[in-house]
Amino acid sequence: MSTEFNFNIKNIRLDENYHPSDNTRITTNFANLARGASRQQNLRNALKMIDNRFNALAHWDNPNGTRYSVELEIVSVDLDIVGSGTSFPSIEILKTNIVDHLTNERIEGIVGNNFSSYVRDYDFSVLLLDHNKQQPTFSVPANFGDLHGKLFKYFVNSNAYKQHFKKSPVICLSVSDNKTYHRTENQHPVLGYEYLPNESSLTEQYFKKMGLQVRYFMPPNSVAPFAFYFFGDLLNDYTNLELISTISTMETFQKIYRPEIYNANATAGKRYQPNLKNADHSLTQIVYDREERSKLAIAQGKFAEEHFIKPYRAILENWSANYA
Repeated sequence: MSTEFNFNIKNIRLDENYHPSDNTRITTNFANLARGASRQQNLRNALKMIDNRFNALAHWDNPNGTRYSVELEIVSVDLDIVGSGTSFPSIEILKTNIVDHLTNERIEGIVGNNFSSYVRDYDFSVLLLDHNKQQPTFSVPANFGDLHGKLFKYFVNSNAYKQHFKKSPVICLSVSDNKTYHRTENQHPVLGYEYLPNESSLTEQYFKKMGLQVRYFMPPNSVAPFAFYFFGDLLNDYTNLELISTISTMETFQKIYRPEIYNANATAGKRYQPNLKNADHSLTQIVYDREERSKLAIAQGKFAEEHFIKPYRAILENWSANYA
């Protein structure tokens, strides 16, 4: 079992000179920003937003709001089915690193943050859609997300992951626009107020198969809660600076491509239902093609089906059936 898959991890700096590689999912947030005539200005503005938000949250011993900056690395993971002679682009995540300009120290941040996966595109944009075509009610296929979840857990437990990263990943996503969230009295100094959803979402269930728990928090001066997916203990396994690196990075991306929720002009109250049709919001000065992103998810799901699911179906099904 342990010899059937190998992982090849590659890192590339995400800065204003970044160009997406041929294997990068072009629906990925940062890849979308890095295309077109405005690509360099897009990236420059987004990175400045991240630094500003980081310093606003890490305000202690930081009177001028310029003590820190955040460096981002794109972590690309290729999966090799041993003996096949080929590898498949498995996932892409972001890793944060914090530069303290007062002490000249470079502090390792959190890996995860943004999460991209061809197999997830296949599950949601091909398998799930095909399963529900011409059906009177929505349903989920049997074993939906099982393979993806097991591959992700296998990766996080692999020697390749442990050699590259000190801590487990944290993935930060938008809240669901078809759920209602209620604010609790639990307040963290960095994560802010905790919210609870009225019911579980399909995304929650999918990420649970990846071994991840979820909690919802609205950081100070944010306008809506975020979904934090994690292993272990989110509040105690990570330092404040590590958590701030994730908040500042992912809030910036969310403001750009979900401004109706995360750049809204009104702050979420005790009872909050996200609304993607909310007209009372502001736009960033960053160009982002959200319509293109949605269309390409289907194309990339079909790519995964053609180049990974179908050619190796027997191997994958046998492995999944036996992997605990």
